[in-house]
Amino acid sequence: MTAPGREGRPERFFCADAARVRGDPLAGTAPFGSVWVLVEYRRSWPANGFDGLALDPATKARVFTAAQALRARILLIRRYGRQRPEEPARWAVLRHDASGDLHQQWGSWRRDEDLAQIATALETPGKPDRTPVILVCAHGRHDACCAVRGRPVGRALSARWPELVWECTHVGGDRFAANLVLVPDGVYYGNLDAPASLTVVEDHLADRIHADHLRGYTTLFPPQQAAVAAALARFGPAGRYDYAVTGTVREDTTWHIRLQGRPPHPPHLEVRVRAHRTPPRRLTCRGAARSSAVVYEAEWVGVG
Repeated sequence: MTAPGREGRPERFFCADAARVRGDPLAGTAPFGSVWVLVEYRRSWPANGFDGLALDPATKARVFTAAQALRARILLIRRYGRQRPEEPARWAVLRHDASGDLHQQWGSWRRDEDLAQIATALETPGKPDRTPVILVCAHGRHDACCAVRGRPVGRALSARWPELVWECTHVGGDRFAANLVLVPDGVYYGNLDAPASLTVVEDHLADRIHADHLRGYTTLFPPQQAAVAAALARFGPAGRYDYAVTGTVREDTTWHIRLQGRPPHPPHLEVRVRAHRTPPRRLTCRGAARSSAVVYEAEWVGVG
């Protein structure tokens, strides 16, 4: 938010501060997707991430085209505070397929041309691997809040799970910083600080997902994400796959979502979700323009 500073000058605007003051809802804000490409890059990250890297043009175009064909998100990654210049950087292709199976492929690169392996990996399913990869957005050149709030979270989580945690470039939803994404499960969390992030990840690794801090599952569309969050808020934490969406019907700005739960959760739920647009607001630190956001809110949860 912006407030008067010294000598009457406005203080710097921080979008995450403003979002908390407004109480912007988290549920239903995870971007849809099931494939991720990770590229370890230890030098400074450009504001536009992978797109801004000065890589071999042919290799870069090949990776981008292959990723675009699968609607894969390309993220730059690095370990918090750990410089290992003698070791080759790593890359990964992570995916969550339609059946819910999780696959990963990892490799290394020293020369730009080595990254062409990513395009080949995107053409194959990869090996089954449920090992979580914990990504903390710390992309300060994209948005100040990602660094101000993300880096302390990255530090805390890296101290606890050093082999699982990476800092990453922009994942969306700057105003919800610190943002945390677990892949290839595809679970977004937001509005985190260091203590909360430790609790959230500890519970997630134990397959106990709470509604608090949950932005959504990337394999679901926003109204479905909001419906699952509403079920978790009412009936308590559940595993990543304890609720399945079995029906979605839209009526203008209202969605009727049917969920099927695994024991001990209710076997059948009906959730009514309504969408509405907010007034124009400043949603990022970098952009002064005001934009309207779509909010998905669960109005009713019933056992059916």
